[in-house]
Amino acid sequence: MELDEKARASAALIQRAVLLAGAAEGALSLMDTLIKLLSARYPVLQLSFLRFAMGTVFAVALFFARSPQWPTADAVHYNATRSIVAVGAAVFFFIGLSKLPIAEAMALSFAAPLWIAVLGVVLLGERISLRIGLALLAGVIGMLVIVGGQLGGRAYTANALLGAAAVLLSTVFYAFAIIMLRVRANTDPLPTIVLFQNAGPALLLAIPGLLSWQLPTLDDVGLFAMVGFLGVSGHTLLALAFAKAEAARLAPIHYLVLVWGTLYGWLFFGALPGAATIVGATIVVVATLLARRH
Repeated sequence: MELDEKARASAALIQRAVLLAGAAEGALSLMDTLIKLLSARYPVLQLSFLRFAMGTVFAVALFFARSPQWPTADAVHYNATRSIVAVGAAVFFFIGLSKLPIAEAMALSFAAPLWIAVLGVVLLGERISLRIGLALLAGVIGMLVIVGGQLGGRAYTANALLGAAAVLLSTVFYAFAIIMLRVRANTDPLPTIVLFQNAGPALLLAIPGLLSWQLPTLDDVGLFAMVGFLGVSGHTLLALAFAKAEAARLAPIHYLVLVWGTLYGWLFFGALPGAATIVGATIVVVATLLARRH
């Protein structure tokens, strides 16, 4: 009886983690969509700096609202290192977004869950069950169904190839950032993690961002503020999720960016999904449901 109660409690904990991760992907996908819109008007380094600078405003508010404890020297060192990794993930992905259609950039980002699962095993000693392994595989199949032959079947310009390489490189940085988050999610207070997630990259990108500066319009300042808010919200939800469940178990939830991306593509660009997108999205959703079963 006690074992059944523990099993139910564990299943409920994982379910909450999955819901948090899914909401986080929605917020971060919307942030990426706004970045894609802004990339037509501003350099990538300025975009990256303002994403984290605006995020720092909300992160500072969260930090002081939660009556914080000042971080230890160990927390400062670890989260500062993670900030460097976060800069790599953001800058390379934003480069990809600026050079590729948003659907292709998001499709290429589906390499991230595979890296997260592998690094979780190598660095954290986590186990990949057959169910999670099948979910990861199904997610990749769903991606291939959607993309079809576009990524490999047509001639890429040098600019597009650079964008594709940048997105793939960003997935490696992103996976390391998630694994580092998993390591400290139950050690450092959430406001501390979120503050370093934004303030650290903002400081690192301040000089490069200002050197490429173009004066934003008033409307775009509002968009940048929304980008910062969505970034803080998304990473707060991710931190809560990874404090409750293993990295490998939550990795397939990243495939939900396909669903969010389809919605945002329709809302912002008027692009309706075709049959391949619908089939691929169905496979991805099934993969995610498979991964969340206890």
